[in-house]
Amino acid sequence: MRRLFGSVRARAALAATVVVAVALLAAGAAVLLSLRSNLVERAGTEAERVARSVAAELAGGRAYGDLDLDDDTPVQVVDKDGTLVAASEGLERISGTGTDAVTPRPAPSPSPSRTDGDDDGDDDDDRDDGASLEPGEIDSETDFTEGSATVDGHTEDYRFAAVEVDAGDRGRFTVTAGGSLDAEQSAVDTATTAMLVGFPLLIGVVAGVTWLVTRRALRPVEDIRREMAEITASEDLTRRVPEPDTHDEVARLARTTNETLAALESSVERQRRFVADASHELRSPIASLRTQLEVAAAHPELLDLGGAVEDTVRLQHLAADLLLLARLDAGERPADGRVDLAELAIEESAGRAGVSVVADGPVEVAGSRGQLARVLANLLDNAARHARSAVVVTTRREGGSAVLQVSDDGDGVPVADRERIFERFVRLDEARSRDDGGAGLGLAIARDVAQRHGGGLTVGDGPAGGALFELRLPAV
Repeated sequence: MRRLFGSVRARAALAATVVVAVALLAAGAAVLLSLRSNLVERAGTEAERVARSVAAELAGGRAYGDLDLDDDTPVQVVDKDGTLVAASEGLERISGTGTDAVTPRPAPSPSPSRTDGDDDGDDDDDRDDGASLEPGEIDSETDFTEGSATVDGHTEDYRFAAVEVDAGDRGRFTVTAGGSLDAEQSAVDTATTAMLVGFPLLIGVVAGVTWLVTRRALRPVEDIRREMAEITASEDLTRRVPEPDTHDEVARLARTTNETLAALESSVERQRRFVADASHELRSPIASLRTQLEVAAAHPELLDLGGAVEDTVRLQHLAADLLLLARLDAGERPADGRVDLAELAIEESAGRAGVSVVADGPVEVAGSRGQLARVLANLLDNAARHARSAVVVTTRREGGSAVLQVSDDGDGVPVADRERIFERFVRLDEARSRDDGGAGLGLAIARDVAQRHGGGLTVGDGPAGGALFELRLPAV
């Protein structure tokens, strides 16, 4: 069962089918109830019309045998004692009324010795049994019941209407007439049969249409899945999934997937370049150190100890830079702490020739003191390599930001290269000399650390004509 409904298409078709089936059942039940109610009400109205017609004849003084009783409609006329005094000629059996008698017995005639006063007393007694009616008056209220009757050998269900009438000297009578429910039963049965036949067909059509529509709607998703599977198998990140020419969720999914593939391709390419550049940067000092050691092993008197130490230090710095970049790429969060940039600038500038610090009071930020010290050290090393004579470090607070600037009096950075210098292993032509040190990682590390601390690092023109590096972080 789980495998059968394991697809979105199957679940959508099932859900639509269930919803439509429940809606159809509810609507069908409401229609049947409304149809039956209307037809029963119509039968009651017809029965009431016949009953009041007979009651009007009684009120007018017509004799029992002269009453206009429809042979096709069951009618009973009962006096106040419950005696049947008139009935339809073809009535053979009846149930659901006040009496099941079908053979009328004429009521006794009023006593001629009765005085008007006695008659009034009898009328008062009669009126005490029910609603107060004047002679010749028909009760405005009608009582409805349901039952069955056999007329001329044909048995049907009826809705009976009972009406009371005061026939003057003859007393009070109850006229009961029936309205056939055969049309109601026939209509309800026909509607039920139509629903039993039509509803399954309609539900089947809904299920099929939902299946086809969902299949068509999900076809682009299947194309995206198939293309992603092929990209995964081929490891070719230059490929992209097809984007449908629509503006729906599937098109947005395809665009987001292609953006993810583009970002992944860029990340992989950047990682490949990083590995290649790191290998290149490591190869040179290692080869130099190995050559020096091999020469020293063959000719100890030719050992360049200073050069070997210098290459070893360069390898140590490069390994430390690569390790820090790896931690930053892994999403390492800076340690929680408070760092005074003015104090940090004074500490890092101590012992560096030609470096001056201009601090406008304490400027505190939240983050890792070690990483921020690394940023400042990298900026000072970069400025020292390019400055002619002086490097100035400035710290201040601007609104909610802490600003640290490092400027020099060198040649500056061309506008076209002001973003490129923050890429890894990028060194401008004048900075490619190995004697200057550095592998093109210092500024990349500085910007990554700044961004991890919620800030940024930019470069512009300094007041002395050189470069001005500005570190801007959220102040505490």
